[in-house]
Amino acid sequence: MTRGRSKERVSLPWERRGGRWRGALSQTRWQVLLGLLVVSLLLIGFTRHVRHQVRVRDTKVAIAQVKQAIDRFRTDVGRCPRSEAELLHPPLPHKQYLDIMPRDGWGQPLSILCPGYFEDDADVISAGPSGSLLEDDNIQ
Repeated sequence: MTRGRSKERVSLPWERRGGRWRGALSQTRWQVLLGLLVVSLLLIGFTRHVRHQVRVRDTKVAIAQVKQAIDRFRTDVGRCPRSEAELLHPPLPHKQYLDIMPRDGWGQPLSILCPGYFEDDADVISAGPSGSLLEDDNIQ
């Protein structure tokens, strides 16, 4: 009766090269798929965050344009515009304050209150992502 030899393998230092990538690639399939899922969810979340920031920036630019047009109207005419139409078609000849009425980053119209609620300046408000002025995500 002969004894079976167990084959033991000795790993030498140069055989263990490859580092983290080789270890990650040698994992089971579900671990790799789970890792890819986590990375893709992080990318989706990051792109949504960036898209939201771009919309907020575009909204603030539109608000600044409307406020500037209202200030120029008040300087020239001496009163607040009665409606958005007066900014587009002013009562004074050869004056133009806005070509088109800008919209916020979500495509919604801006709300104008002139004079403002608390100050003499005009309040220009965007309803924000919700599209409702009653929600607490308005942008001024």
